[in-house]
Amino acid sequence: MSRTIRMLGTNSKTGECPTLYEDVETGEILVQGYTVTDPDVLAQMANVLPGESLVVIDRALLVNFAPKE
Repeated sequence: MSRTIRMLGTNSKTGECPTLYEDVETGEILVQGYTVTDPDVLAQMANVLPGESLVVIDRALLVNFAPKE
């Protein structure tokens, strides 16, 4: 599936992640962040589908850039 995305914002001053993006067609939000690989944390996750993962972002990124509508 091809997507057209636009950057919503980042708190990074150096161009590094985390960053929020929006799929222009569907309005879905995509999150760029460091992938969690700690087995103890992953064991606490529930209902994870194949292809899904957990990424770390700071709360301020959502407060500052997530769509309000």
